[in-house]
Amino acid sequence: MSSELRSGRPRRRRPEPRPPVAIIAIAALAIALFALPFLGLLWRTPWGSAWSLLTDADSLTALRLSIECSLLAAALCVLLGVPLAWVLARVAFPGRRIVRALCLLSLVLPPVVAGVALLSSFGRRGMVGGPLSDWFGIHLPYSTAGVVIAQTFVAMPFLVLTVEAAMRSLDRRPEEAARTLGAGGWTIFRRVTLPAIRPALLAGIVLAWARALGEFGATITFAGNLPGTTQTAPLAVYRALEADPDQALVLSLVLIAISFAVLIGLRDRWLAPPSMTQP
Repeated sequence: MSSELRSGRPRRRRPEPRPPVAIIAIAALAIALFALPFLGLLWRTPWGSAWSLLTDADSLTALRLSIECSLLAAALCVLLGVPLAWVLARVAFPGRRIVRALCLLSLVLPPVVAGVALLSSFGRRGMVGGPLSDWFGIHLPYSTAGVVIAQTFVAMPFLVLTVEAAMRSLDRRPEEAARTLGAGGWTIFRRVTLPAIRPALLAGIVLAWARALGEFGATITFAGNLPGTTQTAPLAVYRALEADPDQALVLSLVLIAISFAVLIGLRDRWLAPPSMTQP
């Protein structure tokens, strides 16, 4: 036993080394690069008329449409993305890397290119949109449904990446134990797998929703910018930049506040690995 423990005196911690001044200075410049645009937005915002601009009928309609479409897109991301993440994490099949890259491609595509791709497939003359229009009378471009499709297309990779990583790191022994007790595959997935990855699933849902809320390029290319139908808040900001810059500033501030709150809300425990991880 050491003399410090026998004497009851706490062991002194070694002083932390001072970080290099050059690294601190460069980090401060990086922080300034991120902070200054938002500080400039706060400085330019017309606070005296902010509330009236925010409660304007056009602003409220755009915000309502953004929230509704982004929530629907997040629900579609969960419905389609969670099974997709499970397949990518658990099922070995030829070409899995290619399928994974294809599913995540919209994450790195320019948003306008994503919109052009959606038009090529779901447009009225597209590969899928043509039959939908001719046989069923379903027209996705320049409609509210088109907004949801565009937002889902660009937001789902965020959920798939998060959930697949959690499933890959998950300890399989509880699932095997449930299987030996007679539980079926769906029961194991619903009562063992999903609760185990709940923090990652919540983080993926929130990230996908936030991405859908801020989507611009694919939406305006595929669904247009029709007030009351496809004009979400980011599109309203784009339109207001020429007609009413003050309204654009206020709407931008609202979107930034929502996104910032989402990032603050993603606490460390949400992004931490699941509790049942491999030793």
